[in-house]
Amino acid sequence: MATCTDPSPRSVVEALRGDRRRRPRTDRSCAPGLRSILEDGIFELPYDTVPATPLIVRASSLRQQSLSTDIALSAHARVRGILVNQVLRLLSVGALVTDPFDDALRAWRLEVGSGELLDFVDRLSGDDLARLATDVTAHAVTLTRSLGPVSPHWLARSAVRASVLLASGSVVLRDVVDLMVGTTVGEVASVALFDVTTSPLGEGAERTMRYHALVQTLRSGVVPLRTSSFSTATGEMWSLDVDAELLTRSTHEVLEALSAIARHA
Repeated sequence: MATCTDPSPRSVVEALRGDRRRRPRTDRSCAPGLRSILEDGIFELPYDTVPATPLIVRASSLRQQSLSTDIALSAHARVRGILVNQVLRLLSVGALVTDPFDDALRAWRLEVGSGELLDFVDRLSGDDLARLATDVTAHAVTLTRSLGPVSPHWLARSAVRASVLLASGSVVLRDVVDLMVGTTVGEVASVALFDVTTSPLGEGAERTMRYHALVQTLRSGVVPLRTSSFSTATGEMWSLDVDAELLTRSTHEVLEALSAIARHA
């Protein structure tokens, strides 16, 4: 079960980093065993036919318990989430965010140029655009107040993408971590993973936190220190110290998600 962490009076980033004196030694031995569990489980999947293209698992595969469309995936909610993440990216590099909605929308346009969701924003009426701006600003204010300063010495990286190939490339684990701090080089664990959601935290958030830790371990060969999720809807933060038990649990969750994907492939 996730540990509920109140970031006050410390900032979220300080909570992510934790007490340097209590960090475990760097674990570089866990990744091969996790990969073996996944490879063996993939071999036992109930394929009706061999898929012509790789089966892809994403964080959303773990967040949702079914393949049905969730109400939280409405265009408005998706745009809100993207823009709040843009605010996080700006804050993580020390940018001054004076107008969260306009600053985030400008950064998003510069990044992607065009797309279905940007077209959705451009088609909004004046009233609907104002409602979206108000919504994004409220979530961004919660994030800004809680995040705290991000030191350049913490090697912060935003929107960190990862891809892990399994079963000779027939399965791909893909992930994006909203914010990562710390390094895999050193005698003690220091990598902390941070996920931001504009929805209240729930079981899906816990599975996602574990998935981030698993993919990072498989990608880098090093077990991260901590994985966390912050809700801009409630101001609540959940944090899990990463260990072998957590990572093994995530492998089984991935195989369950993969089984559902395979049945619909």
